[in-house]
Amino acid sequence: MPPLPRSRRRLPTALAVLGLLVTGAAVETSTATPAAAATPHRILFDNAHAETAGNADWIISTSQPDPLGEDSSPSTETDWTGAISSWGVALQKTGDYSLKTLPSGSSLTYGGSGAQDLANFDTLVLPEPNTLFTTAEKTAIMNFVKNGGGLFMISDHTGADRNNDGEDAVEILNDLMTDNSVDSTDPFGFSIDSLSISSDYPSAISDSTNPVLHGSFGTVTKSLIASGTTATLKPADNSSVKGLLYRTGYSGNTGAFFATSTFGSGRVAFWGDSSPIDDDTGQSGNTLYDGWNDSGATNAALALNATEWLAGASGSGGGGGGTTCTAAQLLGNNGFESGNSTWSAGSGVITNSTSKSARSGSYYAWLDGYGSAHTDTLSQSVTVPSACTTATLSFYLHVDTAETTTSTAYDTLKVQVLNSSGTVLGTLATYSNLNAASGYTQRSFSLASYAGQTVTLKFTGTEGSTLQTSFVIDDTALNVS
Repeated sequence: MPPLPRSRRRLPTALAVLGLLVTGAAVETSTATPAAAATPHRILFDNAHAETAGNADWIISTSQPDPLGEDSSPSTETDWTGAISSWGVALQKTGDYSLKTLPSGSSLTYGGSGAQDLANFDTLVLPEPNTLFTTAEKTAIMNFVKNGGGLFMISDHTGADRNNDGEDAVEILNDLMTDNSVDSTDPFGFSIDSLSISSDYPSAISDSTNPVLHGSFGTVTKSLIASGTTATLKPADNSSVKGLLYRTGYSGNTGAFFATSTFGSGRVAFWGDSSPIDDDTGQSGNTLYDGWNDSGATNAALALNATEWLAGASGSGGGGGGTTCTAAQLLGNNGFESGNSTWSAGSGVITNSTSKSARSGSYYAWLDGYGSAHTDTLSQSVTVPSACTTATLSFYLHVDTAETTTSTAYDTLKVQVLNSSGTVLGTLATYSNLNAASGYTQRSFSLASYAGQTVTLKFTGTEGSTLQTSFVIDDTALNVS
């Protein structure tokens, strides 16, 4: 008995915008000279998550996205307006940094076409965010780091809910690390403590070779807590995690006030208080504190050395544009077990319907199967790192059909590679009702020719007017090495 046509009562999907959720990291290398040639360190400061709520003023300048609009050649911290203007001005004066701000009302993206897209930067600074990141933003941040970007997370004490939305920086940054579609299993090897420590001068560990503690901007000896928190390290989850400064009386895996880690090809830094970056020169009406110039600490050297380290110190190209390749699997939600996340898909394509069987887990992607004229799509953007010589796309495909012909392809599934403008760069394969068979078959294709490019992998299922054909996909992967 041939398979029955597919029911239209399928699980809905909230994903509708192709390219909004990404796992990529770099613009196409064939179209532009890398920014690193003139400005090797490209830093994006976030101001899209209530960083100026209440008394906070964590911006390098009121001119956004480009601080040079306020003063194109700043020499002192007051030439730019913001409580972290000292940080920005110090970087700008070196001539080695290109600084931008993601303005309020914007969203963090990765692999898109916007000028403030993370693909255009080496480092993202999150200076005490006070609103939760969206699912799409968390995917963008995590994949940016995974593919070579630097992430600077600056927290504050628990309860520092400056906009009274029920979330503080401790909760927001922990949420980023524990509830994302890329890796929620303690990806950085630490969690932020729910503490409110009133005051302390955390001391640096003894490590003369550490580039954050002993960098080109000076030697770090102490930092400052003026109502802040710490982190608990979990080296069993990520062996690269390292505490650099500790709350007085603490060491090892507890009480880390400043910590670093790596994830994929990227680097991560955590700081447990925003007071150390505060230079007391923000916008009028804010109650600020000059932690940047605190005589008992070396906060400026710590912030600047860490920024340099995160950016790769010699212009890594950010988010996958470096000179080395780290073996990795790059697709997010590659087995569809996170449901409708990371992928852009037609209505009901990603499903756990019992009408079909997943190859593993509960979820899978089901294109077509209606027995009437219909088109389904499934896509995800990804950057193929330029330094990787091997890039293999694979997926498991099961095709079943009610068609009886052995010669005519009435229903088809195209597997294609597109650029950021939606132009088809290549068709990897076309399957049809003629490929119907029991069980799943693995299909594999080399994407090595797209190294250094951000591309969209797209499955398009097109069904004729009668007799159903179902294209069922599971356990996708893009393995690079």
